[in-house]
Amino acid sequence: MTTTTESTSSPGLSAERLRAVVTGASTGIGAAATRHLVSAGWSVLAVARRGDRLDALAEEIGCDVLAADITSEEDVASIVETAGPVHALVNNAGGARGTETIAEADLAKWSWMYEVNVLGTVRLTKALLPGLRASGRGDVVVVSSVAGYTTYEGGGGYAAAKHAERVIAQTLRLELNGEPVRVIEVVPGLVHTEEFSLRRLGGDQAAADAVYAGVPGPLTADDVADAITWTLTRPHHVNIDQLVIKPLAQAAIHKMHRTI
Repeated sequence: MTTTTESTSSPGLSAERLRAVVTGASTGIGAAATRHLVSAGWSVLAVARRGDRLDALAEEIGCDVLAADITSEEDVASIVETAGPVHALVNNAGGARGTETIAEADLAKWSWMYEVNVLGTVRLTKALLPGLRASGRGDVVVVSSVAGYTTYEGGGGYAAAKHAERVIAQTLRLELNGEPVRVIEVVPGLVHTEEFSLRRLGGDQAAADAVYAGVPGPLTADDVADAITWTLTRPHHVNIDQLVIKPLAQAAIHKMHRTI
């Protein structure tokens, strides 16, 4: 585990800047969210497992970075220590593995998806909640998925994990009612990122490309990052409970307009 700390001071910004932790920040939505929040004036600790990518991000935008695994209690403790006083947690780390039917389920893949998407979210949220409460204006963002609200063939493991992650957000909002911590769920549909489908499909680039083939204007990581930043920058008495964001071509998880 490595840590890199870069200066986040910029002309015209207050010394008392809001502080966020963003997970899964080495690529895709997490990296984009880090860029958008820094651009909006936040101080950000970007967290992911791949330190080399984080170092490149720190060099690019001047965020703080920590190479850490949210499935490790020891690493989570290091995240809390490195973050210091914090105002927002963006639970973005996660992902999908495989498209097998339930009859052919690979339970190792199911375990990985549950450990990262669900238990990782709970583990880090639990660890940072005392600081978020103490801030007097905390935020917990859960980046879930439309797969958390419906099901589809071959998506049982991912949908089950995302359903659980969605319930975490809804339950936490009830449990924190009356406290100065918002719970925000951002629910993306089809997002064309560099790695999501490629990793899900075991590195098969042709199969990953086919997921997006013929879809006019799938979402980008920047689209979702913009939505995350928008929810966090509303006046703190305004809670965006749930923000569903899909490309125009996607009417539902199982209904996609394609030009081919």
